[in-house]
Amino acid sequence: MPTYKPAPVEFVSGDGCYLTDTEGRRYLDFLSGIAVTSLGHAHPAIRDAVREQVGKLLHVSNLFSTGLNEEVAATIDRLIGDGTPLGGKVFYTNSGAESNECAIKLARRYGGPGRHVVVSAYGSFHGRTLATLHATGQPAKHEPFAPLPEGFRHVAYGEIEALDRALDSSVVTAVLLECIEGEGGVVVPPDGYLREVRALCDERNILMMLDEVQTGLGRTGRWFAFQYEDILPDVVTLAKALGNGMPVGACWARDEVASAFAAGDHGTTYGGQPLAMSAVRATLATMMAIDAPSLARARGEHLRTRGVTIDGVRSIRGKGLLLAAVLEEGIDATAVVGRALELGLVLNSPVPGVIRLAPPLIVSDAEIDEAVSLLSEAIASVRG
Repeated sequence: MPTYKPAPVEFVSGDGCYLTDTEGRRYLDFLSGIAVTSLGHAHPAIRDAVREQVGKLLHVSNLFSTGLNEEVAATIDRLIGDGTPLGGKVFYTNSGAESNECAIKLARRYGGPGRHVVVSAYGSFHGRTLATLHATGQPAKHEPFAPLPEGFRHVAYGEIEALDRALDSSVVTAVLLECIEGEGGVVVPPDGYLREVRALCDERNILMMLDEVQTGLGRTGRWFAFQYEDILPDVVTLAKALGNGMPVGACWARDEVASAFAAGDHGTTYGGQPLAMSAVRATLATMMAIDAPSLARARGEHLRTRGVTIDGVRSIRGKGLLLAAVLEEGIDATAVVGRALELGLVLNSPVPGVIRLAPPLIVSDAEIDEAVSLLSEAIASVRG
């Protein structure tokens, strides 16, 4: 179906930070499948884990246990606690949208009859199901699919006063926010904003739900971006990097909140199936072994330092290895992305005037230097 523009390149293989097309040409990947392949392409640990699992067991449904689910849930719980087990619970999904759908349903169950409203931010992106689309703060995306499910409000991102006015605790059950708005252009809120959100939610007995689908698992330089604010949300959604390319997601919640769900309230045929769990277990083990957050901080600083020297780049924003090059006024970011691809560099532009930089966390300084050189050439070519 014509939901995407025609693909300009057909990739057939990958290795580390590089992709190869049908003609045998190599491309430096600074998009990572939109912050997914954080360990790079064809990582041997994930490859071997999936191969082994394919020969053992693929699917039995969630009516039975396979042993992997509990082990992986414990690891997720510990990473959300920044090394300390929290005793939370996990529901497995197949995508970020499904993880947020689970969070929204959980919030409604927790709030009870009459208390069903979820407040999110303008510029956010939470998915494309009907509910997560309405949670997404981009009205232009709503219009073709109206009427959308009721029970959603939007406020300006990063403005605590606007959120304060929207939190009528008689009807609002949860706040759903990204720690950094990735699809909105890698927008970082003011320091302390999430702490203030946490305080408001505590004051009014409203759930604080954070969408870490794009920012989670080391991408920003911490295991989860909310850890920069030294807070703990009630619900955390994740996906993307969780399986390094395997379609898998998860919704974590504090035990008290998770207990709002009863048997039969929510379900999924494929969520948490053995093949996905084998990829997740290998991915998380590898991330912990290489200290992925430290890599993201170090390489991100190098990319930021080099990126701001590019002629035509006004600024670099973001954290860790989720960065955006904000171009000078008048430079067509889409054209730059197209030219960069011709030169052998994979990027994308989530919003006009902005280019997202999200390479694998294993990227080297030399590969960053190569990418900066190619991006500089692409911008100069478009300006010329």
